Amino acid sequence: MTAAGREEGITQAREQAAWLARNAVDCLPEGALADKLALGRPLRVKFGVDPTAPDIHVGHTVVFQKLREFQDLGHRAVLIIGDYTARVGDPSGRSTLRPMLAPAEIDANAKTYQEQALKILDPDPERLEVRFNGEWLDMPMESLFALVRTTTVGQLLERDDFAKRYAAHEPISVLELLYPLIQGYDSVAIRADVELGGTDQKFNFLLARDIQRAYGCAQQVALTMPLLTGIDGERKMSKSYNNHVGITDPPDEMYGRTLSIPDESLVTWYDLLLSGRPDPALGPRDAKRALARALVTRFHGEPAAREAEERFDAIHVRREVPEQVEEVRFAADPDSGLVHLPALLRAAFGVSTSQARRSLAQGAVRIDGEPVAEDRLDVERAAIDGHVLQLGRRRFARIRIEG
Repeated sequence: MTAAGREEGITQAREQAAWLARNAVDCLPEGALADKLALGRPLRVKFGVDPTAPDIHVGHTVVFQKLREFQDLGHRAVLIIGDYTARVGDPSGRSTLRPMLAPAEIDANAKTYQEQALKILDPDPERLEVRFNGEWLDMPMESLFALVRTTTVGQLLERDDFAKRYAAHEPISVLELLYPLIQGYDSVAIRADVELGGTDQKFNFLLARDIQRAYGCAQQVALTMPLLTGIDGERKMSKSYNNHVGITDPPDEMYGRTLSIPDESLVTWYDLLLSGRPDPALGPRDAKRALARALVTRFHGEPAAREAEERFDAIHVRREVPEQVEEVRFAADPDSGLVHLPALLRAAFGVSTSQARRSLAQGAVRIDGEPVAEDRLDVERAAIDGHVLQLGRRRFARIRIEG
């Protein structure tokens, strides 16, 4: 290659590195990504996921989309399904030991993770390699001893979550201390050039570089992405917090939950999920509607997005009753003939009696679209039999009174 050709390649590598790192939090070491890209070969870009839950939510897609960007530039995504690391449980950001999952549950989750990841990634075998880290982590004891020799306890206790727990005299299991090491060994096993993940993985990624060096491997670039806050606008998106939007959620659920994000989250959600900014001509409500349409379109198609928006408007804007409503049978009081609403709400929607009473007090209960008076706990049989009971925005049941 001529000097001019080499210079052109270096310039292109720098431009690609700047583009790939444009919305990342960390790209370490500085300049290393451009150096990797200048090698002139497809890079092996690692992303590991532990299948501790059955579904992927849109927060996960932030990193999956970055992985797809590498694929679109001709690089090879190496998706590691952590069937072994899930048995340990990632302690990142945790103040307590994670509960152990049954192997059968991990295996079932791993299958759905892989299927859902293909909604975002290019499945071309030249661009995607799917590996299970049980392939190499089911290792002899001698190999485990060699791995643990690469790292000191002092290094591990530099992790923010471990340091806080240690200072507070809270227990840290040896199993948790092993997690960063065995995650780092994944990078050795698959010869990772780049590793992607959330900002909570920065320590693990940098430790993996030390482990690669100890094994005589070229060291990876650590590229971390922001953690998407959930629909509550406060904590990172997680099924554990029930603030998630799942990529397999039904279109109506995905559309409605997206609309519930606070106005302050709009710019971040647009940036991380749509790689853009809200239309400045739109107010927050319409910007959320555009965001919700885009997400439903991405995972379910444009017709489903249009239908979800129309159903949302029919129910929540025009206060219409859905066409398909589950029927619930309930018995009136045999003496008075009255129907006790807290008990009916509990039977129809599975809420507790106290939750039902709070919903009534908050004006969140309707019959055929009309609000039930806050102090009304009982209704006549004729007022509810054959009518549609509504709890909150999206829960409906047609009531049939028996007896």
